Amino acid sequence: MDRHRNKATILSILCMGLGQLYNRQFIKGLILLIFEVFSVTYLINNLPRALWGIVTLGEKPRMLVKGKWMDGDHSIFIMVTSLITILFLVIFIGVYILNVKDARKIGRDRELGKQVNNFRQSVRYVLDYKFALAFLSIPATGILFFTVMPIIFMVMLSFTNYSSPNHIPPAKLVDWVGFGTFKSLLVLKTWSQTFYGVLTWTIIWAVLSTVTTYFGGMLVALLINQKGIRFKGLWRTILILPYAIPQIISLLVMRMMFNGQFGAINQYLGYFGLGGLPWLTDEFWAKVTLIVVNMWVGIPVSMLLIMGVLTTIPRDMYEAAEVDGATGFQKFKIVTLPMILFTTAPTLIMQFAGNINNFNLIFLLTGGDPVKGDYQYAGATDLLVTWLYKLTLTQNKYNMASAIGIIIFLIIASFSIYNYRRTKSFKEEDMIQ
Repeated sequence: MDRHRNKATILSILCMGLGQLYNRQFIKGLILLIFEVFSVTYLINNLPRALWGIVTLGEKPRMLVKGKWMDGDHSIFIMVTSLITILFLVIFIGVYILNVKDARKIGRDRELGKQVNNFRQSVRYVLDYKFALAFLSIPATGILFFTVMPIIFMVMLSFTNYSSPNHIPPAKLVDWVGFGTFKSLLVLKTWSQTFYGVLTWTIIWAVLSTVTTYFGGMLVALLINQKGIRFKGLWRTILILPYAIPQIISLLVMRMMFNGQFGAINQYLGYFGLGGLPWLTDEFWAKVTLIVVNMWVGIPVSMLLIMGVLTTIPRDMYEAAEVDGATGFQKFKIVTLPMILFTTAPTLIMQFAGNINNFNLIFLLTGGDPVKGDYQYAGATDLLVTWLYKLTLTQNKYNMASAIGIIIFLIIASFSIYNYRRTKSFKEEDMIQ
């Protein structure tokens, strides 16, 4: 009874495509056979070196012999090519398993007396019933090589000593150091003092910038939504302008306005007989300036989001509250605020995560300055992400930057997942379906 499925399974295990050829699916079988020939050829030529490279990261650096440079092993190139080969091996194994399952399924259909689809009918079946899966496989492959692979590469770098001046290829080789990079970052005083200081400011910044923009946008949205406000469309247009202007332009203009020597803000203060403030050169005032400018840029986004939510709140809920004698504040507390939070809680979490990585505002407004003498390659207003940028592009401390990147990911992922699962939007998602 199981004659066809067993034969097809065994043949597909022996060689990709043979099971399909046995099941009289000749074009599909030939495609799988060609894929296996190509894959096996590629893996035979590259897999041994990939395994050697991922273990050793090279054995011979570039050397100067008799006045002539002799090429050696480039540890980072070896790591990248090895990673690509190993990912291709994973894809090959996945296709191989699918090939066996497909051959066995078609063999079972033959035993049940069902007609086997030819290539055109198989394509039509995929387009009619499996189109979403087939279409998603294309971006999934791109994500694997252009998103997942760089993440894995970054994780691997954090376990090496890839940094200047002693371990920059091709003149020097890179070695595996295990958790040594994380240990230096968290324990070694020269690095840990900077890390904990920047981490503390990053958390404070994320909390303050999220709270101010979210509740500032809520306040503006509630004011515009009041019954007695005329020209609501005009107010919306005016208040959305800071967001409509490209952020890079707004931030560079703000940087000029808050300049301590010739900025417009200090000029205006001078007209009223007040002394200017070191907005961008003093640690405290630089942080205040960042919060204020972030409110200018971020409040319009929250305002638009919350105004959309306000239009969806049923009028009956307010009328019921009025019948019960609720005041304006009580209606806000009992009806408006819960409805806003129910809808926008995931966005609030997303804004917090985004503010932890708010590279543009810090980089364009202060550049991480003012300088802090006891910090290692970081300024007083640097976030973890801007410190990572400096370590990578200006100091060539790639292993340390990779370790910081992993820590940023762990912070954001754990916070976002934990808090999102606790929101009513997640627990009561069936209510809005």
